[in-house]
Amino acid sequence: MVSALGHNVPQVFMAVFAIGTGLAALGGVVGGIYLVTEPGMAFMMGPIVFVVVVLGGLGSIQGALIASILIGILQTFALSVDFSLASAFSGLITVAPDSLFSTLWNMSSERIAPVLPFLLLVLMLIFRPRGLMGRREA
Repeated sequence: MVSALGHNVPQVFMAVFAIGTGLAALGGVVGGIYLVTEPGMAFMMGPIVFVVVVLGGLGSIQGALIASILIGILQTFALSVDFSLASAFSGLITVAPDSLFSTLWNMSSERIAPVLPFLLLVLMLIFRPRGLMGRREA
């Protein structure tokens, strides 16, 4: 159909492949600066990329952008502000030091920060399974 409109289909395929390769190279350069470049690098980034894609909505570029910014802000906030549930609710609720819940109750936000994207993923799958910008299929 595109060929009937006068476009050179092999040249369009080549241009799209070249642009995609350039974007992948740019992502590799940015990722190489951010992390240590090693063969097992995908095992560190893979789960977070999965969370971003599912949180944003499968097939939604805008949703992935919003989800990545949201996760970045959430993790940065958790690392920069030192708080725990015990300090937030110090006057309202007391937890016995020998209970099972006391470890989580006294845990600082810096230790919880790596788990927050996955907690956000679980909450999103419970309340909005399509993601932020996902569309309902008919």
